[in-house]
Amino acid sequence: MSAPPAAEAPSSLPWRDALKVYLEPATLRMLALGFSAGLPLLLVLGTLSFRLREAGIDRTTIGFLSWVGLAYGFKWAWAPLVDRVPVPPFTTLLGRRRGWLLIAQFTVIAGLCGMAFNDPRDGLPPLVWCAVLVAFGSATQDIALDAFRIESAAARKQAALAAAYQTGYRLAMIWAGAGVLWIAAWAELPGLAGYQNSAWKFAYLVMAGSMAVGVITVLLSPEPVRAAPPRPKSAGEWLESVLIEPFADFIRRYRWQAVLILSLIAVYRISDVVMGIMANPFYVDMGFTKDEVATVSKIYGVIMTLVGAFVGGVLSMRLGVMRVLMLGAVLSAASNLLFAGLATRGHDLTALVLVVSADNLAGGIASAAFIAYLSSLTNVSYSATQYALFSSLMLLLPKFIAGYSGAFVDAFGYHAFFIGTAALGVPVLFLVALASRGYTNGAAKDNKKAPDPAAT
Repeated sequence: MSAPPAAEAPSSLPWRDALKVYLEPATLRMLALGFSAGLPLLLVLGTLSFRLREAGIDRTTIGFLSWVGLAYGFKWAWAPLVDRVPVPPFTTLLGRRRGWLLIAQFTVIAGLCGMAFNDPRDGLPPLVWCAVLVAFGSATQDIALDAFRIESAAARKQAALAAAYQTGYRLAMIWAGAGVLWIAAWAELPGLAGYQNSAWKFAYLVMAGSMAVGVITVLLSPEPVRAAPPRPKSAGEWLESVLIEPFADFIRRYRWQAVLILSLIAVYRISDVVMGIMANPFYVDMGFTKDEVATVSKIYGVIMTLVGAFVGGVLSMRLGVMRVLMLGAVLSAASNLLFAGLATRGHDLTALVLVVSADNLAGGIASAAFIAYLSSLTNVSYSATQYALFSSLMLLLPKFIAGYSGAFVDAFGYHAFFIGTAALGVPVLFLVALASRGYTNGAAKDNKKAPDPAAT
């Protein structure tokens, strides 16, 4: 049992050593696997909302369909199975982490192919069920991948791995955001105005093929070294070790602080998640074309996110996670106010570049620090289950609220919506301040981290 942690001290790691960690094998693997993790998200949420709006689906329906993303919020429910249950022949041949990763990636590929072959104008249910399959496979991939990342390096290197993961994730978002729009625009038949499902079909099939990056990386990666869990003596003991103990361990280690930590996790990304559901419908309604959105939102924006993730990772190692966590919270909430201003300008391409760039820079800084924070809270014996709990909790409330975003925009307009999402971030600042009092670098020591395997 750990004592209540005290204030965090900045790291004394030299700048050169802090940067060299980005060239280590474990970090480079996370770059490629981050791409595999980031690819499905936009295809069932952001890019899909653009496709649906172009097909004439109303904003209220698009908002409610974002609840497909709740699969990410409930992944803790099957995380214990991913953490402990082998699935022959995948786990026999590849190991537990890599085996589950490959299963999840095949599920995503199947769902994306299904989305490609369904036209939303012929009825939404088939498309929605395929999107649910993609979300389920993607959430399962996240569970296994988070455990893979945490077990692949020592606690002091987790911020760098988080930054590499975010870099790969955002590169995938360029491809799943800008790439899919460019491909759909290129595949459109000349002379035909309006929505063309054949173009979207081709684009989604290309996205399904792009999951090969993750599949190949899994096949070429070593299974992380981890201590074997004790063999249970009975079925009841097995259920307790798989379903109960990961959550009980967290409560034992943090006691009353667990409530504060879980509250912070639940709302930290609320401004970004709620705002993000209406971003693509907003671009369509403001008259921006596919090419403009692809170039600005998915290129300039994602490049700034990569810069933010790199800066956030380095600053977290140098200045401490909690300081950067506060900085990210302030910037994320404030950047939504820029969208409120953009809503009053209409089709202004220069303003779009500035607003999207600032918003994504803030998001990159916040994400790198937040992932490092979550990683430091886990016990390596239950890394998949505990991290799944944290990342699920991070999305559950924001995605539920985001389901009403379309109805809110229809009732009050985009300007009021963006101001409201910025206001949602204010309570986060107070929670970060309170959590900073109890956080320490020593918290990671209480998580029973395994020896650093990064050099192997």
